[in-house]
Amino acid sequence: MRFEEYVQHDAMGLAALVRGGEVTSSELLAAAQSRADEVNGQINAIVRRLDQAAGQQAAAADQGAGPLAGVPFLVKDLFQDIQGVVTSYGCRAMAEAPAEADSDVVKRWRKAGLVMFGMTNTPEFGAKGITEPDLFGPTRNPWDLSRTPGGSSGGSAAAVAAGIVPMAGASDGGGSIRIPAAACGLFGMKVGRGRISIGPLMAEGLNGAAVQGVLTRSVRDSALALDIMQGPEAHAPYYMPAPTTPYLAAIQRPPKPLRIGYTVESPIGTAVDPHAKAAVEQAARLLTDLGHHVEPVPLPFNGLQLSEDFLLAWFCSQAMIIDAIREATGARLSAFEADTRLMAAIGRTVSATRLLACEGRWNEHIQALSRYHEQFDLWLSPALAAPPVKVGSLRTPKAVEMVGDFIASLGLAGWLHNTSMFRTAVIQNMAWTPYTQLANLTGRPAMSVPLYWTPEGLPLGVQFVGPLDSEATLLQLAAQLEQAQPWFERRPAL
Repeated sequence: MRFEEYVQHDAMGLAALVRGGEVTSSELLAAAQSRADEVNGQINAIVRRLDQAAGQQAAAADQGAGPLAGVPFLVKDLFQDIQGVVTSYGCRAMAEAPAEADSDVVKRWRKAGLVMFGMTNTPEFGAKGITEPDLFGPTRNPWDLSRTPGGSSGGSAAAVAAGIVPMAGASDGGGSIRIPAAACGLFGMKVGRGRISIGPLMAEGLNGAAVQGVLTRSVRDSALALDIMQGPEAHAPYYMPAPTTPYLAAIQRPPKPLRIGYTVESPIGTAVDPHAKAAVEQAARLLTDLGHHVEPVPLPFNGLQLSEDFLLAWFCSQAMIIDAIREATGARLSAFEADTRLMAAIGRTVSATRLLACEGRWNEHIQALSRYHEQFDLWLSPALAAPPVKVGSLRTPKAVEMVGDFIASLGLAGWLHNTSMFRTAVIQNMAWTPYTQLANLTGRPAMSVPLYWTPEGLPLGVQFVGPLDSEATLLQLAAQLEQAQPWFERRPAL
């Protein structure tokens, strides 16, 4: 199958070709591998190829009954374990440790018939909104190779945008699906807490803030993927009842007229690019034309407090992860990136009572968002505060890394964390991605929809956040927007 034919189909379309006998799974895999060979040297999206195992999967997929049997697929190199294959988490300390078991989502992807032939790049432990790990180097945005695809699912986003696969594994602990979706012209949904199991090796990620998912070019692919991934596991800490109607069936009908409030100002008081504002304003006009009630609203939560409460828990999580890996592997501290070391050093200085108080405030943010949703069905905002930034522009300078290590070695990480200088630096580092953490901390569903491109041809998605159990409403709206303003045919020239 030629690439120009392959790329005209989403995952469901390719699966239909296999079921109809028009193409074999092996032919699809060969098309995906050929495209990866052609472009991965430029974008650095795939960090580990699994061609031999994928060939075996493809050979069996033609007779498979799964809804996506034979479709090439890539797995994120973070909490999406394939038994016997290294999951490195973008970290040198984990670069030779094969996974002991399949993750729950990997089991479900296997059952659906997806042919997994590689793993995608991610920042170390998914801790950044860019994908530039020391271990594998930066991933680049197919729309402009000088720019980032975002993170932490940046490798998956770049691979989908470049046409290597129609859908790829992703996860979202602070925006890690929605950020790269917005930067790469893709659709990306972060589901609500408990909707998809993150097990079995862990009960939950970042106190339930992190969830599994996918990145796609079509809404129907995301709807079907959610039908495949959602559902309880015996070892999962949460149970979310199955939707009364499968998500793929739900998107066949439009949503009811919705009340949608929108905000363009940054939750942390930083600058917002005119294009980010224009993206929201354009979306508001489109929504109004579709019969929805749309109006500007004040920020429905305390953005600065939420960012502080999110980051404090994140720092503690980094400390726990590093300490567990060092105990299990004997890795030196130098096997971790400087930024991770500093975050972990700060996390170790946080008292149990301070962390519990922080987690208690998470409920305050949930209450604030719940009050907002008593009046509005959805909250609309930019997904990013500006178009995709240049690769390297958000990396910590080497001199600053050295200062951080020196301060940590003196036992002064806690002091540094409480300085106004450090708070200012952290706020500025979050300035590109200030909107996404709300949905993670509150455990609510959210999505980025690709409705806007700058005059220079850079994608810039908009974000919708819904109340508890609103995945169906979000997907219905996304499908309506996709029909009104299609984006599937928009592809980078790479």
